[in-house]
Amino acid sequence: MIDKRQFLTAASVLGLGAALTWMGRTASSAAEERFEVTYDDAAWRKRLTPSQYAVLRQEGTEQPFSSPLNTEHRHGVFACAGCDLNLFASETKFDSGTGWPSFYAPLPGAAATTRDTSFGMTRTEVHCHRCGGHLGHVFDDGPQPTGLRYCMNGVAMTFKPV
Repeated sequence: MIDKRQFLTAASVLGLGAALTWMGRTASSAAEERFEVTYDDAAWRKRLTPSQYAVLRQEGTEQPFSSPLNTEHRHGVFACAGCDLNLFASETKFDSGTGWPSFYAPLPGAAATTRDTSFGMTRTEVHCHRCGGHLGHVFDDGPQPTGLRYCMNGVAMTFKPV
């Protein structure tokens, strides 16, 4: 049987470990990379809507099924809302049923990935190669030909019809 002091000590250690895992990403995070397009925080806030800023610059996640890009089926290109880099061709978009726009492959050189250990789990974060904006995560449960599912935040992108 453990006493109150032992319980509180163990809970504190576990809570601290969880908080550090939740707050931190690995040393290879996008924030530590150098990008072609950079702005200070005030400039990003001015350029982006509050929801775009929360996702692209603070690694937030939009609510599932909230993006108009979920139902975008025209021929065109999905681009970064932060720097306008073309990210995904419409031909690679598919309905994953997750509530976020999903693609099986980015355009060559458009997206980069980093290991994300936030929230007590290990995932692969996807960010814009040009500005470092957080786009979403990639999982290995997508369709062929890649078997990948790039699960993107719609607010982090714009659509350019062709």
